[in-house]
Amino acid sequence: MANKENATRQRGQLSSAKQELLQKWLKGQTGRQAIPRRPQDEPTPLSFAQQRLWFLEHLHPGTHVYDMTEALRLKGNLEVSALERSFREILRRHETLRTCFATVDGQPIQVVVPELELEVPVIDLRGLPTSEREAAAQQQMTEQGCQPFDLAQVPLVRMQLLRLTDDEHLLVVTMHHIISDGWSMGVLIHELTTLYRAFTSGQPSPLPALPIQYADFAHWQQQMARNGDLDVSLAYWVEKFKNEPPILELPTDYPLPAVPSFRGERKRMLLPNDLNEALKGLAQQEGGTLFTVLLAALATLFSRYSGQEDIAIGTPIANRNRAELEGLVGFFVNTLVIRTDLSGNPTFREVLRRTTAVALEAYQHQDVPFEKLVEVLQPERSLSHSPLFRVMFVLQNAPLPALDLAGVTGTPETPPHHTAMFDLMITAMETAEGLQLSLEYHTDLFAPETIDRMGQHLRTLLSSIVATPDAPLRDLPLLTPDERHHLLYGLNATHVPYDLSGCLHHHIEAQVARTPDAPALVFEGQSLTYRDLNERANRLAHHLQHHGVGPESVVAICLERSLELVIGLLAIVKAGGAYLPLDLAYPTDRLRLMLEDARHPLLLTRAPETAELLQHQGACVCLDTDGDDLVQQPTTNPTSATAPDHLAYVIYTSGSTGRPKGVQNIHRAIVNRLLWMQAPLA
Repeated sequence: MANKENATRQRGQLSSAKQELLQKWLKGQTGRQAIPRRPQDEPTPLSFAQQRLWFLEHLHPGTHVYDMTEALRLKGNLEVSALERSFREILRRHETLRTCFATVDGQPIQVVVPELELEVPVIDLRGLPTSEREAAAQQQMTEQGCQPFDLAQVPLVRMQLLRLTDDEHLLVVTMHHIISDGWSMGVLIHELTTLYRAFTSGQPSPLPALPIQYADFAHWQQQMARNGDLDVSLAYWVEKFKNEPPILELPTDYPLPAVPSFRGERKRMLLPNDLNEALKGLAQQEGGTLFTVLLAALATLFSRYSGQEDIAIGTPIANRNRAELEGLVGFFVNTLVIRTDLSGNPTFREVLRRTTAVALEAYQHQDVPFEKLVEVLQPERSLSHSPLFRVMFVLQNAPLPALDLAGVTGTPETPPHHTAMFDLMITAMETAEGLQLSLEYHTDLFAPETIDRMGQHLRTLLSSIVATPDAPLRDLPLLTPDERHHLLYGLNATHVPYDLSGCLHHHIEAQVARTPDAPALVFEGQSLTYRDLNERANRLAHHLQHHGVGPESVVAICLERSLELVIGLLAIVKAGGAYLPLDLAYPTDRLRLMLEDARHPLLLTRAPETAELLQHQGACVCLDTDGDDLVQQPTTNPTSATAPDHLAYVIYTSGSTGRPKGVQNIHRAIVNRLLWMQAPLA
């Protein structure tokens, strides 16, 4: 009962804290002076976000990773001339669409051209067979999205109209990210709808004049930083990151490349509505939102993957907290880095509270540009990943609106996408069917099947979170039932019908019969076929049997790495004995101890001097001196009474915890292992 009351009290405190933060933030927004127009007689600086993209574009010239492509499928009697006129008016209204970038005294500046004529080329695909049109349209969209822009030249936007039938078109719009963002695409669609309706009915533009332009915002933002208006919020972030978070150890398939290629793919999955509603219900209980519960779940997932307890995840924020910015096209979006503490194996409910509190603080200090924060913190930089975080999370709550033109309907179309700006970006969007998740990933780092598993793990984790939010994080399952069964039972299946009736050398002799002329041994330019190996081992095995070698006989073998070493090992087991390997790189005292402990067995070596060195008191077979006897032996397989439960070899331990001990292994055991190693994993 006490725990329940305590939990209720904590929820109330968190809710009050949230309200207090929001009230403070809203209070700070009222009474503010509007962003002024920039001086016309001064060069126009870039915003902080533009500076970063300008730098990255020059660091990786010719890339199209920062191109934003959107498409609309238009159905109805489209008036192309009205569409072009609408776009021309949009270009006239928004200076950023007529902007390029020059360098003055080593610093980039914005250059706005007074006028810009932009045609909308029409590509007619009606001549293609119906079955080929969609594929051709997809190819056209891919090609348009893959053409890099030159930031020094206007326009940094291009459009294309693909005519599929008389009353169906695909409108493709591509803009460089340095002049646009996701919100801007919505602004463009809204204005296109309004203007097209007016122009097709013979009316002038009903859109009001814009209060400011993007270049005014950029100039104001730089002035804010110079005047110290961001110092309080900047101090918050500096304190938050005074200890730089460790680089997140993602479960990649390939090592981080020195320079990223930005090649990427997307994996989509749909979470059912009942799960989505349960997640929102849990968030509401703790004063959070769907965003914070998903962010907490991702932090949990990556903590479980990496074993790390300090997880930093980036998330974009529209950064349009002023009325005069809402209707502008431009690159306003800012990045917040949410750092979640998962130490102490807390419950998920506790992680959600921590994440919500940190997110609310971050929103309160959102005016600090991410680029300014990086400039001040100066974290360790790497071309292979973004500073401060590797994973981006986006909750897309403002999808592109559908078009409702005069006699024409338009629906958003997802163009092909083969790039990735981040190592991993997870996007969530609520739809009528459920919560749509998109996992965009670097193909330099991840294989598709790894991303598939990650998506399934996230689904399983979210389901377990809503079922048991008060369970400790390490108790929340990640594995799907099939994965769990495979790991616990499939990979541990020991009841496999192996043929264990023969000994080790019997299986080798069977391979000799199957492939007698195939290479069996290769060493420093020398090689033996299976037939050669078997015949030479047979001669030596017969010779060893003449020296009394049989079942349970231990034969010490002391040869350097060579073809003869393998021939000797095989010969010993063919004769019926068990081999004891001696390495001359070992200390002499250790080798003498092993021979003494094994009761001075028969020693197989190359020269008599070896036996003298080891002070061996038993019999010895020397390959150098017994060569004449060996060539007289038959090449046929010898017979012996060796059975699967007889000894195959003896290996001595390191002796690091005391006197070395001889570990014995039988034929059945080694055959079982070798057959298992040859079998493919399920």
